Amino acid sequence: MTIDFGFSETIKGFMADNEARCLYDTALTASAMGPCLEIGSYCGKSAYFIGLACRENGSVLYSIDHHRGSEEQQPGQEYFDPDLYDSSYGVINTFEFFRQTIKQAGLDETVIPVVTSSATAGKMWATPIAMLFIDGGHTFEAAFNDYQTWAGHIVSGGFLVIHDIFMDPAAGGQAPRQIYEMALDSHQYQTMGLTGTLGVLRKIQ
Repeated sequence: MTIDFGFSETIKGFMADNEARCLYDTALTASAMGPCLEIGSYCGKSAYFIGLACRENGSVLYSIDHHRGSEEQQPGQEYFDPDLYDSSYGVINTFEFFRQTIKQAGLDETVIPVVTSSATAGKMWATPIAMLFIDGGHTFEAAFNDYQTWAGHIVSGGFLVIHDIFMDPAAGGQAPRQIYEMALDSHQYQTMGLTGTLGVLRKIQ
């Protein structure tokens, strides 16, 4: 299965094509070992790339998001999108956009939405995962909590993938870079390199 970049361009979200290809390739390797899990679904762009890979191997993707938007996507903030604002309830609601993406991509039997916060979903989680993709809230607290909650569920030989790693503080927020470096400093991972702002680590113990 190849990525349809024409389709992916219609999905709201933020990921360069070279990052998408790297994410797909990593998920293709990982999903042969077990399920994948992502934190931060938004409108389903990353779920499309990971889901395609999982479907190739008969695996699944658990896609966790409360679908109320991250800090920078709220009204008045830099990445606010009025199309995603539900005026009936006065909140961001990305879930219907996410469901539409998954349906159009034919991934209903592959992508499993978990509509709650990362912390809540992780409270009783017991399923080992072959790949963890962190792309949720970009404050240090949010990114650190995602890492702390989920990294322990990655199987040996599995992958930790982190988006929006900016080595230059002037280029973007630093929380993803900080947890990427924290994972490396734990000596539990080896780096597989950076593609754009997408960092891939493989768990070695």
